[in-house]
Amino acid sequence: MKVKKISAANVEACSLPKLFDEEKIDFQSIQCVNWAEYPYKPKVNFRIAHTQNSILLHFKVKEESVRAKYGKDNGSVWTDSCVEFFSIPAGDGIYYNIECNCIGTILVGAGPVRNNREHAPKEVTALVQRWSSLGNQPFAERIGETDWEVALIIPYSVFFKHQIDSLDGKEIKANFYKCGDELQTPHFLSWNPIQIEQPDFHRPDFFGTLEFE
Repeated sequence: MKVKKISAANVEACSLPKLFDEEKIDFQSIQCVNWAEYPYKPKVNFRIAHTQNSILLHFKVKEESVRAKYGKDNGSVWTDSCVEFFSIPAGDGIYYNIECNCIGTILVGAGPVRNNREHAPKEVTALVQRWSSLGNQPFAERIGETDWEVALIIPYSVFFKHQIDSLDGKEIKANFYKCGDELQTPHFLSWNPIQIEQPDFHRPDFFGTLEFE
């Protein structure tokens, strides 16, 4: 997938949907149901771009219930209504998991494998600008069809194990996910398919390719 470069000085996260519309950046779907025991498929789309110093992401979700239990970064956001971006920005096998619940609470981890991952310090997670259509206050699970969106501005400095100044012209491996481990209907969707028996998003061997303009 090609990732368009745009010039967006001083843009705020809340303006990303409008900016992406103006730049004609298309949505991609996160619709791979990889595990038959979790057939539920909420409607999930995302779009991505990059600037001189950051990655821009916009997710749109429609699901049967939403939850945002976690309001502090690096909590268990994957148990809430959650969207995720995993990537290997430096090509050295260390991948980052950036996970965001429906109120913009994020978790950032890094490492070569699933176990013993290092969480980004608070001053790093604080660098991620976020906007959520549902606001930023935690709430218990709400049953009933809900549409929600989040937009993220992820500066390259968030890749805290590396010194990344630009992704211009780079190809990186990545995957995008939607989950909700503790919702009334748990689900595990991916952008690029994952061909293993048990749900596991920490599988860089199944990442797809992003080509940065």
